[in-house]
Amino acid sequence: MTVTLRPRTEPDRSELRRGRIAACTMFVLGGAVTGIWTARIPAIKHDLRLGDAELSVALLVLAAGGLIGMLLVGRLVDRYGSTTVMTPAALAVGPLLILPAYASNLLTLTLALGVLGAAHGTLNVAMNANAVRVERAHHRSIMSGIHAGFSIGGFLGAAVGGMFAAADLSPAATFICAGTLIAGLAMWASRWALPDPHENADHETTNHARGGRRPAEPLSSPHRKALLLLGLLAFATLVSEGAVADWSSVYLHDSLGSSAGVAAAAYAAFALMMTAGRLAGNRLVAALGPARLVRGCGFLAATGFGAALLIGRPAAAIIGFAALGAGLSCIVPQVYSAAGNVDPAQPGRGLARAASLGYLGFLTGPVIIGGAASLVDLPRAMLILPLLAAFVAAASTAVRTPGPGSRTRTGNEAVAVPAPVNANGYER
Repeated sequence: MTVTLRPRTEPDRSELRRGRIAACTMFVLGGAVTGIWTARIPAIKHDLRLGDAELSVALLVLAAGGLIGMLLVGRLVDRYGSTTVMTPAALAVGPLLILPAYASNLLTLTLALGVLGAAHGTLNVAMNANAVRVERAHHRSIMSGIHAGFSIGGFLGAAVGGMFAAADLSPAATFICAGTLIAGLAMWASRWALPDPHENADHETTNHARGGRRPAEPLSSPHRKALLLLGLLAFATLVSEGAVADWSSVYLHDSLGSSAGVAAAAYAAFALMMTAGRLAGNRLVAALGPARLVRGCGFLAATGFGAALLIGRPAAAIIGFAALGAGLSCIVPQVYSAAGNVDPAQPGRGLARAASLGYLGFLTGPVIIGGAASLVDLPRAMLILPLLAAFVAAASTAVRTPGPGSRTRTGNEAVAVPAPVNANGYER
């Protein structure tokens, strides 16, 4: 009698710990790339003698590359597994970060940034899909803590880029050192990354022998609707993140008459509280459940920042931006976690849809606020942000994950989807 040994799909405690560390490391690397690049933009602009309009074109291509990468990678993740896609993307972003430093003109800069953006967008979706895999294996919510890695990486990247700039070192020196370190850490983290179950599957069938999974079925209409709503929540949240990055200091300096130093404290307070909120997010979601947490976060962001706008004083504004950062901190991690679980058989496609809409919000946020400010004024335009937060609070039930025993389709078989649970009950 021939006995066929099936692969073990449930990782042990050591594998879980390493997988979680690897996922957090990937998020740190993703944030670091953004932070380091942002810190050296002025030097790149100066070296290539670019005007504001020319730089805007290059940055637009970077954003477009990221969006294209996000839109295209979902099917690859679902077919080959998150780790299989995440690893080459993570290994690529370090070397690709170096290319813009050697651009000789606007054309070569845009080409370099387009490729970098595509790799970074691919990594974004793949590492979120891998984080969903790690979260499922833990049977509890850990997405907020993993997302904190991106905020920490962004801070570290900006700090490192600032140190190189302060030392009057070239962008090339900055990106070579940073890119080499990022590639090395990516190689190390990829060895610990937790693979999807089908990445360890045997290759008995012809389909497996060809190196892939059974072709995924199209997303059902209910799944598409659920993902659209989750994408709108991501869009609303990231509009605020993008707007705060560009307009917070301008609001305090120009509208409230504060000094440049005080104005800079607005974004610092926002970023600090966002990082702190994400670090605390795992415990909060365990105590409240995802829907209640998102509802409370939206309410905090809407009331805290809305009140600060009505008061119209620098101190109140800084507190308001801190409340906005704390309020927004846990929303996107829960939205992405829910998107990856709408159809657990196709987490990549779900995440790609939600993440691309969210990224679009981040890109258009500054434009939305700037356009509204040209029609009214900046303080009134900023009222858009608490209104969006209120929308997120009202639609918070969208982030509820499937309950125990819910079913989805994978190929022609119906399978049970285990939901993360805790002592207090996960779904709220």
